[in-house]
This record gives sequence, structure tokens and C-alpha cells, in this order.
Amino acid sequence: MFKGSNVALVTPFKDNQLDEENYIKLINFHLENGTNGLVPAGTTGESPTLSHKEHEKVIELCINEAKGKIPVIAGTGSNSTEEAISLTKHAEKAGADGALVVTPYYNKPTQEGLYQHYKAINDNCGIPVIIYNIPGRSVIDMTVDTMARLFELKNISGVKDATGILDRVDQQKAKMGSEFIQLTGEDGNAFEFNKRGGVGCISVTANVAPKLCSEMQSLSLSGDDNKIAEAENIDKKLQPLHKSLFIESNPSPVKYAAKILNLCDDAVRLPLVTVMDSTKEEVKKALKIANLINE
Repeated sequence: MFKGSNVALVTPFKDNQLDEENYIKLINFHLENGTNGLVPAGTTGESPTLSHKEHEKVIELCINEAKGKIPVIAGTGSNSTEEAISLTKHAEKAGADGALVVTPYYNKPTQEGLYQHYKAINDNCGIPVIIYNIPGRSVIDMTVDTMARLFELKNISGVKDATGILDRVDQQKAKMGSEFIQLTGEDGNAFEFNKRGGVGCISVTANVAPKLCSEMQSLSLSGDDNKIAEAENIDKKLQPLHKSLFIESNPSPVKYAAKILNLCDDAVRLPLVTVMDSTKEEVKKALKIANLINE
């Protein structure tokens, strides 16, 4: 169900309020440019600074605008299990195809605590759950063994792997098999991730380069050597952009890139700030290399 290029949608703001007009425009931009799935209210969507009402609104708008054309994987994670259950229930009721649930951050649960957290979500909800393993932000790293235990539950379907460790793809495939959905959370390793058995990416770069990201994914998953070589060429073309979008804290750089492409404003909510001039120059250079802008 979930494969290819899934965009980790930015949340546009105007005067520090949700900019619904540009958010809807952005969703349609993806529907028209080959994106395979929409992921609202995640890290890139600035979920930590969305109110609960805004969080739910962002998910509802996305589902309503997608109209079932491509899957919506709603960001519903929290370091409070009850809150994660509540957000996942809301996403299910709103019509989301799946939920992306980040490992609990700050309170540093043990592996057993992680298991019980996701089991509680599984037991209280009825849509596929993608584990979001991102030790760089959440401090804790879910082990392959814990994932394997969770995969025995009916709704735990796969992982967004943002560890940056490519060997995890092999380890997870060996332990859980190919039915366990493996999506990378690192644009920079998306091509290699798929070569090892991954089936796609939850992508920051796809916000501004949906066609290229979608083409790279489709070609890399084709099983055809010539097409895989084409995918590698696209990947090389995108690497400077991947790098530039993480010079400063995500999503500030990608919002600046989106502003250049007239998709939305670059406003972010504190404690995030807009990018420095030096970062702007790097983002512009990378957009030119990817042939997304001319000047």
C-alpha cells in the first residue's frame, strides 16, 4: 500500500496561522506531479508547534483534498501514549490510510516501554501503523527485535527508518520479511535504501521536487537494470538539494525552497526561524543543479 515517493508535507503559515489556501494548493501540486503518498503533520509539518485543533485540521484538509487518489499517512505520534492513541483515532475517523507514529521522545522509554506504547496504539486503533524510528530527534533507537515483536500485531505494518544505517534494511528484511514495509526517512540514502530491499521514502525534498523524487523511486524499484541506472543518475542530481535542505533545522530550508517556487511562504513557528542568507544561496544553487529554477 505504501511505497515510492511519499512527501512529508510542510505546513504553510500566514501571519502565524495555518495558510489553508496554500496548503490545499501544495497538496494539488503533489497530486499533479506524481507523488505516491501524502504525510501531513509530521516533523516537516511542524507538528510540535501545531495546536491539537490545528493538527487535526491539517490531517482533515489533506484527506479531503486527496480524495482517495493517493494514500494519506497521518502523523499521529506523541511521547504521551494516550495522546498518540487519540490522534490516531482521529486520523482513522477522518479517513487516513495509515498513521506515522514517532518513537516517544524526551521521556526515553526502554525497549519494553516502546513495545507497550505501540501495542496500546495497535489495540485501540484499526489502521496500519508505520513506526517512525528517528534516534537523532527522539534519543532512543528501536531495535530490530522490538520491531519484530510489534510486527506480530495486526496493525503494525512497517517503519520509516531515519537511523541513516543502511545495514538496518538488511537486518529488518531478514527478521520480518518483505511484507514489512521499509521506507527511508533520509532523502540522501533513498536510492541505496531501495537497492537493499526498501520500497520508498518519506521525503522532505519531494516538497519541492515531486516529479524527480517520484521518478527516482519508480525507476529504482523497477527491477530493470537500465531503469535503475537512470534512477541513480536522478539521485546524483538530487544529492546537492538533499544536503542543502538540512544545512539548518528542517523544515526551514525546504520552506525557503518552496517560497522560491511560489508554493508557499517560508514562515516557520518559533523556536524555529527562517534560514540565514548563506543557506539561501546553497538552496538556490541546489535548485539550479536539479533544474528546478533557471536563474
